[in-house]
Amino acid sequence: MPPEGGPTPAASGPEIVRVRTIVSRIVPGAFSSDDDAELRQAERDVNHAFEAQQFDFTALLAVSNVFRAATAVRNHMEREVLSPHQLSWSAFVVLFVLRVWGAQESHRLAREAGITGGTLTGVLSTLERRGFAQRTTHPTDGRRVIVSPTDTGNQAVDEIMPAFNQHEAMVTADLDPTDRRELARLLRTVLRTLDNEGSETE
Repeated sequence: MPPEGGPTPAASGPEIVRVRTIVSRIVPGAFSSDDDAELRQAERDVNHAFEAQQFDFTALLAVSNVFRAATAVRNHMEREVLSPHQLSWSAFVVLFVLRVWGAQESHRLAREAGITGGTLTGVLSTLERRGFAQRTTHPTDGRRVIVSPTDTGNQAVDEIMPAFNQHEAMVTADLDPTDRRELARLLRTVLRTLDNEGSETE
């Protein structure tokens, strides 16, 4: 689940059928190789394509694989878990935030869900039509909007989360618990770097 710190994988439940996820090819597959020779060839290819420019190849590899992994996980979750409920990734994340932390001002909800205000507007229109969320005007400031979950919305998250978490466990099955914690820690470091960069430019 996108917000960190969710429940641990269930000890029992429906068996997860492992499927082959087609990873996005926006970023070349060579960058995800474990073969040193392939990585060195990929580095030569990049340097040749951009001639005299020198790149930090370790940074390129790290960011490329973050992107590929995030895209693959999102596509898998939408296809295997969310599509039967007719929910997009963004819609589910919004519902998850509302289910865990309750009513939110719209600008904060967008930030917590990791989406833009414009995207949130479209998501909320869909969620309201389905009776999953509702918008009300702030009691003391008519320019502000409060988004609240409905009982139906909370129930939808409760129904989805067991399967979602089982698939989280499946896609990280080749990592032991220590590796999972370390991966989460490293990704948080990247996020803090971006947060700090954004605050310095404001």
